[in-house]
Amino acid sequence: MLATRSELLEKIRLGEDSFLELKEVRFAGSKVRGPTQDDLADELAAFANSAGGVLVLGVENKSRAVIGIELDRLDAVEAVLREACEQSIKPSLAPIIERLTLPDAGGFEQPVIRIEVNRSLFVHQSPGGYLHRIGSSKRPIAPDQLARLFQQRSQSRLIRFDETPVSVANLDDLSEPLWRRFALRNTPDDDVTHLKKLAMVREDEAGVLRPTVAGLLMGSERGQAYLPVSYIQAVAYRGTTVVPEGESLYQLDAQDITGPLDRQILHACDFVRRNMRIQAFKKESGGRVDVPQFSMRAVFEAITNAVAHRDYSMPGSKVRLRLFADRLEIYTPGMLVNTMSPEDFPLRQAARNEVIASFLARCPVTDPELGGERQYMMDRRGEGVPVILEQSIKLADRSPTYQVIGQSELLLTIYAAEPEQTA
Repeated sequence: MLATRSELLEKIRLGEDSFLELKEVRFAGSKVRGPTQDDLADELAAFANSAGGVLVLGVENKSRAVIGIELDRLDAVEAVLREACEQSIKPSLAPIIERLTLPDAGGFEQPVIRIEVNRSLFVHQSPGGYLHRIGSSKRPIAPDQLARLFQQRSQSRLIRFDETPVSVANLDDLSEPLWRRFALRNTPDDDVTHLKKLAMVREDEAGVLRPTVAGLLMGSERGQAYLPVSYIQAVAYRGTTVVPEGESLYQLDAQDITGPLDRQILHACDFVRRNMRIQAFKKESGGRVDVPQFSMRAVFEAITNAVAHRDYSMPGSKVRLRLFADRLEIYTPGMLVNTMSPEDFPLRQAARNEVIASFLARCPVTDPELGGERQYMMDRRGEGVPVILEQSIKLADRSPTYQVIGQSELLLTIYAAEPEQTA
């Protein structure tokens, strides 16, 4: 939406409308005096409750003149924006915040901030109440309209999130070699019909056919362009804490792992494999045996579960993999589904993302160190967690632990093998 410089300049020249809001930024000393955090929250929530839009900070709305924001004050403005999105809007928003320059009346480039808000699946409340965009202004949503809006958007969420159409994506974003991996053989359907049956595309509210969340995450090379948190952040640390005392180079390796989800899983396993230690331990009968810190089968199951079951609707959250000298930590965004608790994991299974899970259940795994005798990545029989527990206890003589953090994240800790435990 108004993604190119020329589009944005032309829209600014024409002035505010249902999709564009312009605001000059004023300061009192080093602090932002206007717009206030509440003002920003109201504008952004109104866009989210409507069809989306773009807010440009650093442009005066009446004259449409580019005023700009001083470079050393951009951070302060962005901080107010973040607080508006996270603290003053319920549920919170995660818009795209971009710094760029636009020419002023004299042709000099001035820094501005562009904030893009997409139409939300939720109804958002801000300090001004429940607002929506009508032309160039925001207005309270009438009670009868608000009731209908809640009903419409709650119904849309009855569709699992991975089946939701992504309104800013196009069918061209899908890669035929990637989505055809899941296509049925000898089908008479045309490509679009087939993609619909695979739940890789779905019509949005305007009747336009769009890729779904699952379609972008499994059938596209560009999933992260539209779902920016859908990646694995992997870091290997030198010691047993994030910043060991006295260590300046505390990270051994770091990688943001992107691409289709099945590729992310394999690359994350490669990250662990190349960064964990393999040591030669003395056996009682003499001689020595090479023992890895972690069972790669357990690691593979754990990463697959994290990718398959995480909540992709949570803004600002990604799967985090942290490798320490004595343990591996995997953080999975999202509350536990279907009233499950960590104690239930060995006995029950529940899929948050049914379509993604079904695709992973059809992705072959050819490395026996990862999959054992299994042919495909995802196990649909509930054997994943028992494999994690069994393999880890066998190697390290210590059971992995699951911990719910703040009702919004699940932490799995797999402990490394130690010499005395494997002698």
